[in-house]
Amino acid sequence: MTSDLNISLEDHLRDTLASLQDLLPPELSAQLQVYLNQPRPALIPYTVLHSLSQWSRSPSGSSALCSSTPPRDSNDFSMISLLAGTTTSPDRKFGAYVPPRDPEEIEAERKRERRTITTLMNAILSVGGSGFAAWWASQHAGWKKEWRALFGLFVGFVVAIAEAVLYLIWQSRHSTPMKKPRLVSARHKKNDGDGDSLVVETEHDDSRLRRRGNPTQPT
Repeated sequence: MTSDLNISLEDHLRDTLASLQDLLPPELSAQLQVYLNQPRPALIPYTVLHSLSQWSRSPSGSSALCSSTPPRDSNDFSMISLLAGTTTSPDRKFGAYVPPRDPEEIEAERKRERRTITTLMNAILSVGGSGFAAWWASQHAGWKKEWRALFGLFVGFVVAIAEAVLYLIWQSRHSTPMKKPRLVSARHKKNDGDGDSLVVETEHDDSRLRRRGNPTQPT
């Protein structure tokens, strides 16, 4: 909606509007006079400029512009020309622009989610399977059902702790962001002593520093 937008009333726009005040219809001239009086406001509604632009393209407006001294071109009062060098709604604070995420980043996040779900499902199956296997194997020991159930729960509890520790280690490794290599331009003098410099790209990494140069040039 442009009905509630305001435009910054710059000096060049104010001069342009003042030069048209005598040519405008009485109603439009009265609307414009409010924004040309002292003290001059810093904003002007978008609708006022839009009405003026529509008038300049009308037959009566084009005739009035052509008969003025000096003659005026109606294209000079289009919305593009009137809004040039101005700011739309400077009194408002818009939210910060959030750029869309890269498709590669979205796909990588989906893969991590699938791996996390798979890891959790494997952990649940391991805990349940270990507990059931312990309960099933303890029947040959001649234990009562209560002791067999407790033994199965104990084994499942131990396996659950082990799976939790492994999951935390796995998550900590995958949650660490990978640092992208940063290219830095460095200048090195040539060996012939002519004073010229050679721009060489170096790739900085946490563990190594690699120099890129001309493979045919002796080091």
